Amino acid sequence: MAATLLIIAVTVMIVIGVPVAVSMALGSVVFVLSKGIPSLVIIQKMVSGIDSFPLLAIPFFILAGALMNSSAITDRIFTFASHLFAWARGGICYVNIVASVIFAGMSGAAVADAGGLGAIEIKAMRDRGYGDRLSVGLTAASSIIGPLIPPSLPMIIFGFVADVSIGKLFVAGFLPGIIMAIALAIMVRWIAARHDLPKDGDFSFCKVGRSFNKAILSLLTPVIIVGGILGGIFTPTEAAIAAAAYALILGLFIYRTLGLKEIWTATKDSAEMTASILFIVSAAALFAWIITTERVAQGFSEALFGVTDNVIVILLLINLLLIIVGCFLDAIAAITILTPILMPVAVTAGVDPTQFGVIMVLNLMIGLLSPPLGIVLYVLSTVSGVSMKDTIMGTLPFMVPLIATLLIVTFVPAASLWLPSVLGY
Repeated sequence: MAATLLIIAVTVMIVIGVPVAVSMALGSVVFVLSKGIPSLVIIQKMVSGIDSFPLLAIPFFILAGALMNSSAITDRIFTFASHLFAWARGGICYVNIVASVIFAGMSGAAVADAGGLGAIEIKAMRDRGYGDRLSVGLTAASSIIGPLIPPSLPMIIFGFVADVSIGKLFVAGFLPGIIMAIALAIMVRWIAARHDLPKDGDFSFCKVGRSFNKAILSLLTPVIIVGGILGGIFTPTEAAIAAAAYALILGLFIYRTLGLKEIWTATKDSAEMTASILFIVSAAALFAWIITTERVAQGFSEALFGVTDNVIVILLLINLLLIIVGCFLDAIAAITILTPILMPVAVTAGVDPTQFGVIMVLNLMIGLLSPPLGIVLYVLSTVSGVSMKDTIMGTLPFMVPLIATLLIVTFVPAASLWLPSVLGY
């Protein structure tokens, strides 16, 4: 009963605007003290919650993405992709998707993709005469590919909270990310045929070759990260350090687009974001400990299976809950709060923990696009100058391929587990 009141209190605080980390920490501290538990336990649980080597990957992946945005690496990638698809009707739309897939292997965060690469994609589509709704809607949808294809900040957090191999989660998310890209491309093909979208030009080997030469070092970034992890050369944490170092070398010595000012800004922004994430994780560690000791997860599982024992219905209910939560909560906060509660339910329903990690991340990413509070919608509305109404209306058609991808990942385990099994994870 007391744990239920804690969850209600934390939820109410979040709804009225109290920061997520503060809500969890404050509610948990009051609960612990009311139970007569020594206050030292609060410090121990919060500190131990972030005392983890895998979490070191977070600041370095954030820094790598910031450095790449500052050093115009994303521009080179986008130019190469635009020359590659100039021949296709609505080619710039395919460029939008492919560029997001490539950039996914660098940033690992949907908001970073939307705020950095998204501004470039929207401007390019506008310059070619595409409407704001299509430009912003497709950019919003393609931006959530990032947290599925490695590296992925939400995957790191899930792996840490659920005690699942982060390397295996990275591999498991790769194929669903590609499926999502294909589903979006099919949607673009339908839109292009229906609205008779124009071609951007003829295919030119010379243009593709020149832009590839300029972008090849940028394109090697995801190869280094993913290939290094899959090849056993380094861990995900070491891959993050390698990505940040590589981005720094490219910007400073090869492209020479980075100066001290840009490096300082990227470092400061990365430190602020990292501090925010780690505060959430530490507060959630204390919250999760209470949830576990009070057997909230078991009670939730029993209640859900008491309503229905149909696995399909249970998985659909979990998906619906996660999408709704994703509208209101940051993905990192949602993962740290809900994983201890939902993981036992999913495992009881026969879902592999790794598959559930992909399902959870994908749901929360779709939540980022869901009105009224999806954060990616606000980011793109801001960077594009498009009204929130048009941003939402432009995004809604692309929810179809995203939901289709979610259903495939949920009910076809091989979509997320086949590649890890092939690679021996």
